[in-house]
Amino acid sequence: MEADIAVNSDNKETWSGGGAKPFGASYGKMMMWFFILSDALTFSGFLAAYGLTRFKFIDSWPIADEVFTHVPFFHGNYPMYYVAFMTFVLIVSSVTMVLAVDAGHKMQQKKVALYMFVTIIFGLIFVGSQAWEWKTFIKGSYGAVKTSDNKILQFVKADAKGNFHQVSLASFVDGHRVDGREQHSKKNGLWFEGEKTISQYSVTQVQQAFKNDPSLQIRSEQINLDTKQKVILSRDKSEEQLEKASQVVEGANLHVNEYGNPIFADFFFFITGFHGFHVFSGIVLNIIIFFNVILGTYEKRGHYEMVEKVGLYWHFVDLVWVFVFTFFYLV
Repeated sequence: MEADIAVNSDNKETWSGGGAKPFGASYGKMMMWFFILSDALTFSGFLAAYGLTRFKFIDSWPIADEVFTHVPFFHGNYPMYYVAFMTFVLIVSSVTMVLAVDAGHKMQQKKVALYMFVTIIFGLIFVGSQAWEWKTFIKGSYGAVKTSDNKILQFVKADAKGNFHQVSLASFVDGHRVDGREQHSKKNGLWFEGEKTISQYSVTQVQQAFKNDPSLQIRSEQINLDTKQKVILSRDKSEEQLEKASQVVEGANLHVNEYGNPIFADFFFFITGFHGFHVFSGIVLNIIIFFNVILGTYEKRGHYEMVEKVGLYWHFVDLVWVFVFTFFYLV
């Protein structure tokens, strides 16, 4: 056995002493498959943790159709439209990557460069869309209040048909803070340091405005598991719960969010952020490969295996998003 190893040590092939290449794959492709496998286990762990946490707080988990309702440059309620668009863009980018790999097999340099360029553009659209979605999620839509027992209360009104719709704080609270509270910052010299952004309205303002508008009611974060809708409190119950308000919440962060359970925001930032980092990394790799294609690096090598390897990574990132989209947004 030792003699065989010694003889094979002069072999120029990467898989020296191993006989045929495993599955007919080169060393580089095998290492990419190992990386994809380990990364798949990581994402599986994240999604499993999300699923278990959601199941534990199933009666207070935010409803995705009520959270992701925005579309750039349009005002209105478009549940999941933009997330579906993002998913479509990423899936199409997988198609263009397949075409790039196929063109590489045929040694068609110009087509490889073209399809790689289109893939990069689609990737940038996706990452830009995800950044916009984060910004919108952080900024918030309607605003809510948090009670002393850590419950989120949202405000609703009934239309002519008796259907309740969420309303923003700005629609019934006039003006800005009237308690004289000023944002602490180094610029104004208060406390000699900055602080977290304070809300536009004070708790007292919201409570008073609610009392002045009898058409308003409160929707709790609790979900009726039969109707799959959040529970709307009676006017008396609404006033009772609002008395417990301790904080006005606008938008979402790692501590509190206007949509409901704060753990939802934690998972949103972590899972979509981790996936977004993978997409960004894939874009950087694609750009490097794209310029190598233009420079004729792979024409000189006589093969486009690097395009195929980065293609494997790109398809993996797209596949992971399908699972994230399904479990986080649809289910």
